[in-house]
Amino acid sequence: MFKWIVGGLIVALGTAFALWQRAAVKTAYVNGLPSYSSLPGREYIFEQNCYIFKLKAHDTTWPLVGSHATVPELPPAFDPGNVGAELPGVRILDVARVGDRFKIVSVRQDTSRVGTATTFEILFLDESSRAYPRLDAFWILDHAPERAGRPPEMIPAYAIPRA
Repeated sequence: MFKWIVGGLIVALGTAFALWQRAAVKTAYVNGLPSYSSLPGREYIFEQNCYIFKLKAHDTTWPLVGSHATVPELPPAFDPGNVGAELPGVRILDVARVGDRFKIVSVRQDTSRVGTATTFEILFLDESSRAYPRLDAFWILDHAPERAGRPPEMIPAYAIPRA
């Protein structure tokens, strides 16, 4: 009888370990890789009003920033009155306005069995006055250059380099 209990316990522990490994996420900061090394420290100015939001289908470490043009779940017309709205695919947390300044502080990759997600962490320069000072700029970047091993570029309609 004791043999069966010990055997069952070993199987249960093995199963728990396998499930834990399956859900594990490996995080790596890739700022030093050639395709991302030029990004950290760059400063930008928003050229377009944007929503700060979270996607309901996919949780992210930092809130995202973008507009309806790149995230169809967001309202087509910008309206600060949407802050706090629970829409079918997104939850709107705040807004970024034309003229707000930010810099890219790091590039991070989270790898799991599901795949790899890259986070482009930005920080508002007036972070102390922000409810959400750190954001993920994924949706305001042009990722086409990454296919050729180059860093993504800020979409000029969203933000331009700070002079």
